[in-house]
Formats: sequence, structure tokens, C-alpha cells
Amino acid sequence: MRISRAGLVPFTALILTGLARAQSPDQVLVVVNWRSPSSREIGAYYIYKRGIPQGNLCTIDTAPDEDVERSVYQNQIETPIADYLRKHGLRERVLYVVLTTGVPLRISARNGFNTMNSDGAAVDSELTLLYQRMNGVTIALTGAVSNPFFRQRDTPFRHPLFPIYLVTRLDGYSMADMKGIVDRALMARNTGKAVIDLRAYDTTPGNQWLRTAALLLPKERVIMDDSAEVLSNIRDVIAYASWGSNDHDHKQRFLHLQWLPGAIATEFVSTDARTFRQPPDSWHLGTWEDKGTWFAGAPQSLTADYIHEGATGASGQVSEPFLSYCPRPDFILPAYLSGRTLAESFYMGIPGLSWMNVVIGDPLMRLRP
Repeated sequence: MRISRAGLVPFTALILTGLARAQSPDQVLVVVNWRSPSSREIGAYYIYKRGIPQGNLCTIDTAPDEDVERSVYQNQIETPIADYLRKHGLRERVLYVVLTTGVPLRISARNGFNTMNSDGAAVDSELTLLYQRMNGVTIALTGAVSNPFFRQRDTPFRHPLFPIYLVTRLDGYSMADMKGIVDRALMARNTGKAVIDLRAYDTTPGNQWLRTAALLLPKERVIMDDSAEVLSNIRDVIAYASWGSNDHDHKQRFLHLQWLPGAIATEFVSTDARTFRQPPDSWHLGTWEDKGTWFAGAPQSLTADYIHEGATGASGQVSEPFLSYCPRPDFILPAYLSGRTLAESFYMGIPGLSWMNVVIGDPLMRLRP
């Protein structure tokens, strides 16, 4: 296996001068689903651990299904959250919205998911636009909406400059996995390696973004591989980016990485956030041709596996986003390692909203010296 160290673009140029204006717990709205005991439990745990004001807890009442119709989303999720923000005078103050397990994951698509004009979306991504809707903006339901925070390397996230909410989710296979996200976020430190695994013999933009991510980080902190080997069994990992199971050489469900507290992961996989139900231990990554290898409707790698193995944050897609709308590691990793929050870092790298993307983790998490 060929391991190379990437070149260096001045990393200090990426460090935000406005980091002193860090967002605070009173700018986070936590959303729990009353019908889900797990949602209520992880919501209360996060509020206690992070010091979120009790007045920033919004409770909705809907079936804890992963998939919902658009009408259910509008009537039982979006409208109650909007009403709560208005009633408590939080529309402008809140910057981050944290959903919890048991809050539905995906809005069903009446015209199918495998099209750039799909009217389906991740609940999380749709909610980012609630700020605009509360201010009277009408937004089309088909296709992705441009993210105004995309590529904003040098500007702290704030209202009204960026008229969206940054939405993340606390979710995983078990309560232990979810509480682990919260606990490890509070221990995050700026140490460890960024592991960047390219697809061999690939000239697509995805490989170019991975290479650029490596170039933008200090070379002593990067492990990058562009061979047919798959990076695994690496210690002290603080960030990971790859093609996941879309790399045909990637056969293992678990990579046995040793994740440091605060570690994040991102990959170019169409359906890795399709479910947060735990597969049986016997399940392995499969192929689209063999439906017997599928779990929850697809054979691909799962975001929740990274959390289960010890990552503290991750991105994923509930359905086909197309490569052009996948999170961009060349923005996410440099931002995160330079001290931006988890939510800022991921949304800086997500091109479109009202689309398929979800971000798992504590939005306030940042790597401290």
C-alpha cells in the first residue's frame, strides 16, 4: 500500500479571525419527539451536558417513523417548531437546531428520489430553510436550493447574513452510541491525523476534492492513499474522508480506526444515512445487483457505523444526492481542524439545502487546543 503525505497550503490562512465570537448554548434549539422515549432521553442528556437553556427545548408530537409524507412534515414537524421559535422569541437568536432520534428522518418523494428534481428530502436539510419560510420566503419543493453558507471559509455563521438554520442530529444505533456523541464532543481536542482515502485510478471531481482537502491541511497531520488498498487499523484519527462503499475496493463494513474524541467522518455514498436502525452482526456490504445483500433498501455503507465505532460526528445522505451535492471534504476538514464548529464545518461544505444531506453530532463541537 502506498501512503503519501500531502503538500501544504498555509493552514494559518484558514483560521478564522472571528472565532472569539463563538456560538453559545443559548443559540441552540433542541427538538424532541414526545412519542419517542429515546428522543426525550437523549434530548435531556444533551441539554444537561451542554448547558442548553430549558426554554430552548421544543417538543413535537408525531409518529417516530424514519419516513414521513410531506403533509406530516409540514403539520407535525415544521409548523410546531416555527410556532415555538416565534412564541419564545428565538427566531433570530437560534442559529443551530438539534434533532434527536425518533424525529423522522426523510420526507417521501412523490416523484422519486433518483432525480435532480426530486421533491423528497432529509427532514434535517428541509428544516435549514425554516428561517426563510418564517420570514415569508416561498421555496420550491423540487430540487436542491443553493446553500448561502457554502464555501464561506472566512465568515462566522450568523443571522441575518446567512438566512438559514444549521441543523444537526443526535442519532445512532443505541443510547450508548448517542450519549457517546455528546460526551466525546466535550472532550474534543485539536490533535491526531486526517485520514483521506482516494479511489484508485479515478479522475472524477470527488477524488480531486479529496486531494485538495489533503493539500489544505498540515502535511504532518495527513495520511492519504490513492492506491487500491483501503486504509484501516489506523490510530489517533481526528478526521476521515473517503468514497466509503462506492470505492469498489472497500469491502469491510468496519475499518477498525481508532477515533479520537471529536473525530468526524464524511464519504461520497448515496444512502449511508438511509436508516439508523442497527443491522444484524452478520450483515456485510453488498452490491446493487444482489438484493440479498441489502439492508434497509441498499447495500451501501452506513453513517451510523462510524458513530458506533467511535466517531463523534459524521455526514450522510438519506437517498441519492448525486456527487455534486455531496459534502465537500476540501471545505469541511480544513474548517474543522482550524477551529470552526462541527455544524459550520459541515455546512460550509454542503452545496445544497432542501436535499438529502444529514449531519450527525453536537453542532457546537469544536477542536480546542
